[in-house]
Amino acid sequence: MLSTVSLFCFRKYRLVISFWILALIIFSITANVVGPSWLDQGPLPGAESTRAQELILEQRPDVSSQVSSITGTIVFKSKNSIVNHKVEIQNYLNKILSDSKATQLKEVISPFDEGVNGQISADGHIAFATVVFKNDTKMVQGIGDPIVEHAALLGEDLQVEFGGYPFMEFEFPLAELIGIIAALFILLVAFGSLVAAGMPILTALVGVGTGTALVTLASQITGIPDFTRNIAMMIGIGVGIDYALFIITRYRQAFKLSKNREASVLEAMSTAGGAVLFAGITVVISLLGMLIINLEFVSGLAIGTSLAVLVMLIAALTFVPALLGSALGNHIDRFSLRLRKEIHDRPVIWIRWSEFIQKRAWFAAAAGTIILVILSVPFLFLRVGVSDSGNDPDRTTTRKAYDMLAEGFGPGFNGPLFAVVDIRESKNPVVVYTLVKGLENTKGIAHVIPSSEQIIAFSKQSQEDVPMVIPIQIIPTTSPQSEKTSELIHALRKERIPELLGESSVKVFIGGVTPGNVDFADVMSRRMPYFISGVLLLSFLLLMSVFRSILVPIKAVIMNLLSIGAAYGVLVAIFQWGWFREIFGIGPPGPIEPWAPMMLFAIVFGLSMDYEVFLLSKIKEEYDETKDNSSAVKHGLASTARVITAAALIMICVFLSFVLAPDRIFKMMGLGLAIAVFLDATIVRMILVPATMELLGDKNWWFPKWLDRIVPKIHVEGVKAQVEVSSK
Repeated sequence: MLSTVSLFCFRKYRLVISFWILALIIFSITANVVGPSWLDQGPLPGAESTRAQELILEQRPDVSSQVSSITGTIVFKSKNSIVNHKVEIQNYLNKILSDSKATQLKEVISPFDEGVNGQISADGHIAFATVVFKNDTKMVQGIGDPIVEHAALLGEDLQVEFGGYPFMEFEFPLAELIGIIAALFILLVAFGSLVAAGMPILTALVGVGTGTALVTLASQITGIPDFTRNIAMMIGIGVGIDYALFIITRYRQAFKLSKNREASVLEAMSTAGGAVLFAGITVVISLLGMLIINLEFVSGLAIGTSLAVLVMLIAALTFVPALLGSALGNHIDRFSLRLRKEIHDRPVIWIRWSEFIQKRAWFAAAAGTIILVILSVPFLFLRVGVSDSGNDPDRTTTRKAYDMLAEGFGPGFNGPLFAVVDIRESKNPVVVYTLVKGLENTKGIAHVIPSSEQIIAFSKQSQEDVPMVIPIQIIPTTSPQSEKTSELIHALRKERIPELLGESSVKVFIGGVTPGNVDFADVMSRRMPYFISGVLLLSFLLLMSVFRSILVPIKAVIMNLLSIGAAYGVLVAIFQWGWFREIFGIGPPGPIEPWAPMMLFAIVFGLSMDYEVFLLSKIKEEYDETKDNSSAVKHGLASTARVITAAALIMICVFLSFVLAPDRIFKMMGLGLAIAVFLDATIVRMILVPATMELLGDKNWWFPKWLDRIVPKIHVEGVKAQVEVSSK
């Protein structure tokens, strides 16, 4: 199949190149015109926080804005009493509400509105207004900009900051450009030719541009989170350059020997191209494994990222041979920069390194394993949770608003809980007083709104005037992302509220943004083992089919798990414990995002398998020819060392460039991927693989005959297709 496709692309290079350029232009323009329809995290089906929200929306639409996910906060701070600025603040709030067409505002709750309590701090210096956006708002990003612009109406004596998702800053630095520039430099060093170095970059740009445009369009069809496009771009650039690099490297080697472009392309595509196809499919399978989680938010993330990788894979297998069919293929070494002397395919340094490790195999295997295990230790203390504005950089308005609210109303005010009390069955409002009084005396709760005193007057009303569903706001003593807040939510649900209700038929559901985040983290933690097991099993079966071995795929899976565990450990140390966070421009320590370990596992496991396939397939090729395991390991490592090292360096540079992004999510993903690839390309590939392959000897390739008969064979690198080359 690859021979047929590559031959067509090579001979019809004008058609293929034109197709890709047109696809890039058409899809990019269409995506820009149609625009995205990104998916918020949204409620979890069946979760208690979801039941609380649904109950409020159904039974109490008059207060449903309290649980609306599209809300923001305008925080005011004055050196003197905030009441002195009442007219000024009210004029500003009236102005933004009258400009509702621009801001898509539904409601503004002023601290000075009649009947509104609790929106001015006890010392009178800090106040806040709540802005509620229309429920049919499709694009949350940027909808708060007009509100911020109108703040110019306020005087200099009044500090105003904005909190909530509608006011988050989404400007993204040219991280992609920085990564591409670094990749170009590495390619120049590896190839020594501007033409050869430019071809992988061009392939990545075309593939990533088309892929991210398709991700944007796909968001109109299925739910895809807003940050998927950036993560897809991060992965796409890395794999796109690497895949093109492997194919072009093999082409150059063949072209130098045969001087026949068509034959060289066919050899490159039937060997390196086969490995690229297998590696790309492995990455796609790993990403689609997230569908096992069975949550719309996670499924959208899986579909979006796998779509981008799939487009990049197709580009590598079609656009690259088309480029090689053009004049560029005949001048692959044109514009030589003479950055290095030509290096033999098997540099002596790598042969000596392999011999060094193989002679000390037990020590090397133990040392490499110990390093990875030590780095993995912090992973044992992993705490998943959703970070909030308290983790934003100090300069952002959302972080300043968060700090001002914590200063004026306490740290728990940034993440209130809502106890939705359903008394329809009991119709006894006195139970509500008992509940609120008990909550006020519960450890970890700062105050409850309405208070027990306010509930007394409420319970004395006639039964006809008493609503049957009552929202009660609970302000914790700790911040939303605090572990103690999560413990409080679990304790309220499982112990405290059942204890206070006793035998009553009253039902209470704890909801709100913070409990919703806790529910999401709990669901992800419960379903994560199924996802990991599925990906590991499928990867083992694929590797077993390729290498016709039992031990090789087992070793590969274990080593990849070790490198991923080490990457997790480093992330916990930096993001959760706060080690070296200033170096990377990371805000205060906080929990690891619930979906991040799963996403990192899917991507890293797929990418790790890439290098594993390229290295082991070459070793297998050598072993099949010589039947000498030690020699096969030595020469297999030396043959692939330069290109895999260059590929890993490119990946690391691309991923590290995303650490420059202001958003904590992109920093976490970029740093986690860079660390994992670095460990895989150094500790695993340079130490553990040659050491363990040496220790196991010929047992590496043991494969029962009965299993050989039933397991399908998959050929990748090292199996040269026998093809007819035209006389051209």
